[in-house]
Amino acid sequence: MTADIDVLEKIVYFLKSGKKVALCTLIEKRGSGPRDVGAKIIVSEDGEVVGTIGGGNLERILVEEALKALKVGRCRKIVFSLREGVEREGVVSTGLICGGEITIFIDVIEPKPRLIIIGSGHVGYPLAKLADILNFEIVIVDDNKELATRERFPMAKEILVGDFTEILDEIEVRPNDFVVIVYGEPEHDYLALKKMLEKEAHYIGLLGSKVKVAKLKERLKKEGFSEDAFRNLYAPVGLDIGAQTPEEIGISILAQIIKIRRLKET
Repeated sequence: MTADIDVLEKIVYFLKSGKKVALCTLIEKRGSGPRDVGAKIIVSEDGEVVGTIGGGNLERILVEEALKALKVGRCRKIVFSLREGVEREGVVSTGLICGGEITIFIDVIEPKPRLIIIGSGHVGYPLAKLADILNFEIVIVDDNKELATRERFPMAKEILVGDFTEILDEIEVRPNDFVVIVYGEPEHDYLALKKMLEKEAHYIGLLGSKVKVAKLKERLKKEGFSEDAFRNLYAPVGLDIGAQTPEEIGISILAQIIKIRRLKET
């Protein structure tokens, strides 16, 4: 049987991989049941299960409920009936006949949000500083070796500098990553947008006017991108708060990201 330490180590592994995890713990038991209070399993957002809480139909239902909790990003408590023919409002029937009833708490644990900033100039710099305050894991991407430096971005976990096409190819984009393109030069923005669309980032924010955005989208459509490919594109990026300075633009971008992250918009 999987030990608690194995379960906890696997939680860390999933979080470092950028995946959300549901930690399911048996917190109360009345009557007979397969496991005692304290039994744990974890369910990753892609459905991987570690540990056991009793197996069978109970575990299958629990995994389904854990995935629902992960989708909405909210913790919850569920009571399961292990008695034959007993139905009560708010209690989930499992079809088991152990004779007891158990309560399981599903704790949703999210990894540190990851923000990939493409462009280290006037907007990229304050955006990174503000994102650091909000506890984002920050990745800086640029081909300008004078701007994208460790001295300028000490808060960044990773700084990718070099040939622009090559570094765009090597970026690992995770399912829950936020990407903001603030380079400013049209051809660089086009290349960055194309690569991020191909990598299917969860959020792609593009700095620029509506005219610029429309031209880049039209160019990409001619290259074979469908309208559905732009479903995660937010452009012009940021909430409309009348932002003018780079710092204000950074705030508007992060406000939009927070809204999407917390309200689970897509």
